[in-house]
Amino acid sequence: MSRRRSVMSEQFKAELAKDLGFYDTVQNEGWGGIRTKDAGNMVKRAIQIAEQAIARPPQS
Repeated sequence: MSRRRSVMSEQFKAELAKDLGFYDTVQNEGWGGIRTKDAGNMVKRAIQIAEQAIARPPQS
């Protein structure tokens, strides 16, 4: 099986996990220890952040 390359940086994933309240699981068990629901919520939050960044007018 080939190893997938992550689209999100480790720092961004850690920030999302902290915001969503499951970073302690990541620290104790690694990313494989999080629930599927938490992973889905992390993706949803990343999409929300991206959409907000796109909606902002460019700063000059």
